[in-house]
Amino acid sequence: MHPALSVIFFTTLSGAGYGLWFLAGASMLWQGAILRSGSGVVSGPQVALGAVMALAFGLILVTAGLFASTAHLGQPLRAWRAFSQWRTSWLSREGVASLLTYVPAVALVAIILVQDQSLTHGDIDPAIRIDNYVRGCGAALMLGCLVTVFCTARIYSSLPTIAAWRHALVTPGYLLLALYSGALWCWALAVVPQFDVSADLDMVLRVVIVVSALACAALKLAYWKHIDETPAASTPESATGLGMHGKVRAFERPHTEENYLTKEMGFVLARKHAAPLRAIALLAGFGIPLAFLLLAALVPALKLLFAWAALACGSLGIFVERWLFFAQARHTVMLYYGAQRA
Repeated sequence: MHPALSVIFFTTLSGAGYGLWFLAGASMLWQGAILRSGSGVVSGPQVALGAVMALAFGLILVTAGLFASTAHLGQPLRAWRAFSQWRTSWLSREGVASLLTYVPAVALVAIILVQDQSLTHGDIDPAIRIDNYVRGCGAALMLGCLVTVFCTARIYSSLPTIAAWRHALVTPGYLLLALYSGALWCWALAVVPQFDVSADLDMVLRVVIVVSALACAALKLAYWKHIDETPAASTPESATGLGMHGKVRAFERPHTEENYLTKEMGFVLARKHAAPLRAIALLAGFGIPLAFLLLAALVPALKLLFAWAALACGSLGIFVERWLFFAQARHTVMLYYGAQRA
């Protein structure tokens, strides 16, 4: 299929944003908006500033991704109509879930800022009581991110006409890539000196990056291997039922010139181009960021540089992987236009 840049930007940016929000929500659920030490209560995540910045960057990524998705619509001003079909459409469910996820994110920012003011003025008791609200909003944010990315994945994996998308690994792939890209963003923000993130949280982020990167790489290798080796789901012979008589081919093209279907559904990526692009996706998306992660551990003085370099390389690799996801998909309708497989 034709890999529209608007959809690629949408899946890349919004996936990273929801992954970042998911990890921010997990942090809130884990430690609340305050940290307790042996000497009492201290301002957390400094952590108030770090938490607000993580939520703000997630907001920017999610919103930018959603706006990018409307660029592929014929009438972007009518995009609001998609929200009405939530009973039957995964696209509509994604839109509803994405809007609902804004609620706990904005609420967390407001609560953290209020608590930070309470701590600044030495008003500890109200801050401790607010802690429960922060944990609740953190859990709601995690759930909203999980549901939204799941709905995004189901938009593609629920289509029986595209065999490469109707695959068991598509949905977990979307979820893992969102977690991985969100972890890269979270780590890049966590190493900023002004945020003063705890050593425990920094270590957790590094572990999440390593585990999710390895899981993503293994999943993509298995996915690519399967779509390469699996026989075509549909062929002219199976579509017409004439396979018993031998090879079937179109006697004449149905149209004398290209139309919307041939432009959107007829894009074909040669296998000789797919191999190097897959290597770039794996190397830039997972290999180089892990190398930068190791360098950051060996040279702590340069961890800020390595973290942002890992984020840049990882984002590039994920962008290439998303492009391949669309470019390698074959729609069954192309059998009507003389394709030999779908």
